[in-house]
Amino acid sequence: MERRLTAILVADVVGYSRLMEDDEAATLVTLKSHRRELINPKTEQYHGRTIKLLGDGALMEFASAVDAVMFAVEVQRAVEDINDAVPENRQVRYRIGINIGDVIVDGDDIYGDGVNIAARLETLSEPGGVCVSRPVHTQVKSKLDLNFEDIGEKQVKNIAEPVQVYRVIFDDKTSALVTPIVHQARRSNAFPVAAAVLGLLVVLIGGLAWWQFQVPESALEPAMQQAQALPDKPSIAILPFNNMSDDSEQEYFADGMTEDLITDLSKVSGMFVIARNSTFAYKGTSPDVRQVGKDLGVRNVLEGSVRRIGDKVRINVQLIDATTGGHKWAQRYDGTMSEIFDLQDQVTRSIIRELEVLLTPKDKARQAEQKTVAPQAHDAFLRGWAHYVRSSPQDYASAIPYLEEALRIDPDYGRAQAVLASIYQVARLRGWQAHLGLTPDDTLENAIEHLAEARKRPTPLAHQVASAFATRRGRHEEAVTEAEAAINLDGNDPAGYFAMARALTFSGQPQQAVNFIDKAKRLDPYYPADYVFYTGVIEFQQEKYQAAAATLEQAHKLAREHPGVVMFLIASFGQLGQAERAEPAMRAFRAMADTRSMEWIFSATVPDAKFWRFKLQRDADRLVAGLRKAGLPEFAAEWSLPRSGRLDGEAVRSLVFGHAIRGHHPISKLEFTMRWGKDGRFSVDGLWNGTGKSRIEDFRLCNQWAKYKPSCGVIYRNVGIAASSEPYLLVQRSGTFPFSVVE
Repeated sequence: MERRLTAILVADVVGYSRLMEDDEAATLVTLKSHRRELINPKTEQYHGRTIKLLGDGALMEFASAVDAVMFAVEVQRAVEDINDAVPENRQVRYRIGINIGDVIVDGDDIYGDGVNIAARLETLSEPGGVCVSRPVHTQVKSKLDLNFEDIGEKQVKNIAEPVQVYRVIFDDKTSALVTPIVHQARRSNAFPVAAAVLGLLVVLIGGLAWWQFQVPESALEPAMQQAQALPDKPSIAILPFNNMSDDSEQEYFADGMTEDLITDLSKVSGMFVIARNSTFAYKGTSPDVRQVGKDLGVRNVLEGSVRRIGDKVRINVQLIDATTGGHKWAQRYDGTMSEIFDLQDQVTRSIIRELEVLLTPKDKARQAEQKTVAPQAHDAFLRGWAHYVRSSPQDYASAIPYLEEALRIDPDYGRAQAVLASIYQVARLRGWQAHLGLTPDDTLENAIEHLAEARKRPTPLAHQVASAFATRRGRHEEAVTEAEAAINLDGNDPAGYFAMARALTFSGQPQQAVNFIDKAKRLDPYYPADYVFYTGVIEFQQEKYQAAAATLEQAHKLAREHPGVVMFLIASFGQLGQAERAEPAMRAFRAMADTRSMEWIFSATVPDAKFWRFKLQRDADRLVAGLRKAGLPEFAAEWSLPRSGRLDGEAVRSLVFGHAIRGHHPISKLEFTMRWGKDGRFSVDGLWNGTGKSRIEDFRLCNQWAKYKPSCGVIYRNVGIAASSEPYLLVQRSGTFPFSVVE
C-alpha cells in the first residue's frame, strides 16, 4: 500500500442548496464559467490536482503547502472581487481548509487522517476564509508574506488529538500577493453579471459522482411505453391513497400506507404488482382507471383513503376491474395506531382473497419478515422514507434523523438499516457528503456499518445495496448473487431486476442482462432514466452501436447533466465511425466535467479501475476505443488546443522514427533529447534518462520504457497556440512538452 506526504486542500460552497433552489439554471451557467476562467488556470498555475469531487466541495492536493495556500488565497480574493458586482443574496462564498499529512494512496484517490483533518479545518473556516493546520503554518510563515491568527486547539470529529488551527487574515498583504486574473476578467465582462456569478468549485465538484452507476430519480421524467399486455397471473396497481386527515402533514402517513401495501403484496409470488414509482405518477390526479390499467398493464386497480385523527385511523379501499371500470369490492377499516399493523394485514388479506391468490408457505414467511412490532418505530420510518424516496441531498439529510429514531425504538428494524445504508452509499457516489455534514470516509464507513446490520435481517433493499457495492469493487460474482437474493425476497421489485442487469452488464454478460432490464421496465412502466441509460450500455456492450446511440440519446434528453450517459453516447458514435455526430455530445461532456477527470476515463476503465468496474478487459477496451475513435481528448491540456493541429499516426511516425527531438519541461525548463531508430527503439538524455521502444496506436505515440511505466501522448503542431517558439507540442498526462526535430 503506497503512502505519501502531501498538501491537502478541501473546499466547500457556502449556501449552495439555497443558491440552486433560487435559480438553478443561472447557478450552473456561472459555475461553468468560473471553472473555465478561474479554477482551472489557478490549479495549473500552482501545480495542483483535483483528487475527487464531493457534491458542493472538492478534495485537491498540491506539491507544497505554499502552492496550496497561494491557490486558496487567490481563489478567495478573486471571488470577493467578483461578488462586488453581485446582489448580496446571490453572492457565493467558500470555506477552505488545508493540511499537510501522510495519506494512503488508492489509485487516483487518497485517504487517511490527513484528509479528514483538512475536511474538519474547512468546516472551521468562515465564509470566504481559509484555515490551516500547524504543519502548514510552519511551512509557509517564513515563505509567504501573510498574517495568520492562531485560533487555538480544536477537538474535531474522528481525530483523537486536538488540532492547532490558524486562520489566514485577509488584508493588504493578501491583496498584494494576488495575480489580477479576475480583475481583468471583470473589465472584459468575461464573467457574465446577468448570470448572477454563483460559484467556481461546484461544477468541478458536482461532476465526478455522476461517473458512478446511479441517476437521481427525482430529476427524471417518466419513460412510459405503449399499453402493456396483461400478465398471466392476478395483477394490480395500488394508486396513492388520499390523505383525508385535517392535518396536511399526515401526507407521509397516507403515502406510507400505500407503499406498505405495495410491499406486502409484492412478496406474494402468485401476483403481479406494479412498482411504487409508476403508481405514484398518478398522485394528485383523478385518472380514468381504465386508462391506468392500459398504461400499466394490469387488470385491477386499488384506490383508497386514510384518515388519522389523534390515535384513531380509518382506511377506506375499493378494488376496481381496470378492464371495465366496474367495482369489485369495497371495505372500511377502523382502528387505533397501536393496531396499525393488524389493519394493514386485514387490507392485504382481503385483496388476496378477492383475487383468489393462494399463499405459499414461503409467501407467508416473506410477509412476516422485517416488520417492526413497534408502531412508533414504523411511524418514524415512514417519515424518513417520505424524504428518502425524493432522492435529493436535502431530503437525505432530513431522512436520517427519522430513520435513526426508528432504530432507537427498534434496533432490529432491518428495513430502516437498509435505507440508511442506501442513503450513505448513494450520498458518497453522488458527492452529497457535505450535505450530511460528513467526509467521504465517514460516509463510506456509515454505509458499510448500516449494511452489515441490515444483512442480519435482510430485505430486498439490503441485497440491492450490497450488489451495488460489490459491482463497484469488482466482485462481480458476489454482485450477481446479491441481486439474485433481492429478487428471491421480492419478485415484484423492479430495483432487484435492475441490480441484476447492472451486475451482469459489468461482469461481461450483457445478453443475460437484457431480460432483467426488460423485467424491471415491465414492473415499473414509468421507469426512470437510469433504466434507459443501462439499456444503452447493454446495447453498447453487445456491439449494437446504432441501437445504443438511439437509446443513449433518449437517456440524455431525460438526464441532461449525466456525464456517464454522454460518455457512452460519444463512444457509440465513435464505434459507428460518425465522429461528427459526437461533437455536440463532446461539448456537453466538457461543460459538465472537469478536464482532469477526463484523463481518468482512459486509465480508469480497466477491470481493477475505480469508476467503471468491468470484469473483462475487452469491455474496457471497447469503451476506450469508441471514445478515441470519436476524438475525445485524452489529456486535459488538449481541450485548449485546436483539433486540426493534432498529427495522425502516420505523421507522428514520419516525424519521430529515425529522428531525434529536443524539448523542455514546461515548468522546470529542463531540457531533454530523445532519439529514435527507424524500428521505434529510443534513448533519452536530460530530463529523463532511459531507453525503450515506441509504437503508434491510432494517433498516439506510446512508449514502453525499460525502467519506467509505459506512457502515451499525442503531438500537435504549435501554430501560435503555446508561448513556446518550438514548432511541436508533445501532450501527455504529465504535461505539455514543446520540442523541435533536431536530427
